[in-house]
Amino acid sequence: MNKGKFVFSQLLSFLDPYVFLRIAKKYDGDKYVKHFTCWNQLAVLMFGQLSNRESLRDVVLAIQAHLTKAYYLGFGKAATKSNLSKANARRDYRIFEEFAYRVVAEARACKATDIFRLGGNVYAFDSTTIDLCLSVFEWALFRRRKGGIKLHTLYDLETQIPTFFHITPARVHDMNAMDAIPYEKNSFYIFDRGYNDFQSLHNITNVGAYFVVRGKKNNDFKPKVWRRRFPKESGILSDAVGYMSGYMTKGKYPEAIRRIIYFDKESKRKFIFFTSALDISPIVTAELYRNRWQIELFFKWLKSHLKIKKFWGETENAVRIQIYAGITAYCMMAIVQKKLGITRSVYEMLQIASISLTDTTDLKTLFAKPNFNNVNELTGSNEPTLFDC
Repeated sequence: MNKGKFVFSQLLSFLDPYVFLRIAKKYDGDKYVKHFTCWNQLAVLMFGQLSNRESLRDVVLAIQAHLTKAYYLGFGKAATKSNLSKANARRDYRIFEEFAYRVVAEARACKATDIFRLGGNVYAFDSTTIDLCLSVFEWALFRRRKGGIKLHTLYDLETQIPTFFHITPARVHDMNAMDAIPYEKNSFYIFDRGYNDFQSLHNITNVGAYFVVRGKKNNDFKPKVWRRRFPKESGILSDAVGYMSGYMTKGKYPEAIRRIIYFDKESKRKFIFFTSALDISPIVTAELYRNRWQIELFFKWLKSHLKIKKFWGETENAVRIQIYAGITAYCMMAIVQKKLGITRSVYEMLQIASISLTDTTDLKTLFAKPNFNNVNELTGSNEPTLFDC
């Protein structure tokens, strides 16, 4: 039961503070700390992320505006600009990283599903570049006069939860991050065109996993077995099993590989896919690649709604802490959605929460969808109302 708790406090109750405290103790996060603990720091950062604060000063002003509620919101007594800045710069980012992965695991367990029915998990892997001012973030050298970092992310397409993160300088090529992925046997990994590294793709095959990668026109492929023809409306133009015949690729990937050529009617574009899954339907292969757009939505939300584009600290440690706090906030909302049986999407819940964190509304009531039919009955009219889509 709610009993007048603030919305932000209700959301935080879905995280386990004792797990966080054990992790903080492991890295001496609260050693010699009297007031502003690591848990207080996480609460402040998540409040700033969820309420769309623009800067560190903006976060502190928002906290000061709710000074009488600070204890109940989890901020502690000393959430000032100076101690928040010092905490972001000095406290070990691994505290927030390890806790983020714990929350990720819980979110995945809550939302476990088997949409594609392929006998394993289905992941999309991609990266997003976050531009930084080189004069401020000198450690993030990208180009001669530009700074930036890359956030390489493994995204579970069935649960819609990011499961693995690899942060590198922006100058690191996407393909170099493929070897950092914790591959799972029987799982499927979906890649875009920038990941045509057949040595790394062969490593995926060696661990008993499968891949689908968008190929390039200049990929040399020698077909051996042609599959049956498909109806024109299916969009499948070609389906063949053969071997890579390029001077470099045939040595990197010596085993049989499948090439599927697909025409998408909506975009009127032709796509070439290479996959190690020789038995699944080619239409399923095209559908797997189509679903990788979900990771692009996650990147867009991460940079827009969580204000990742504007960091609240200048050190690499502070940047990593903010990223992991943002990921924790996202996965926390996914847990709330599943445990409370909310029908709204996580993105809708985040928008609603951003303007309601200090309200005392019950979460189920806050995130419930309005009944449009009841609105029409109350107004005594069947005409469209202001609340109709």
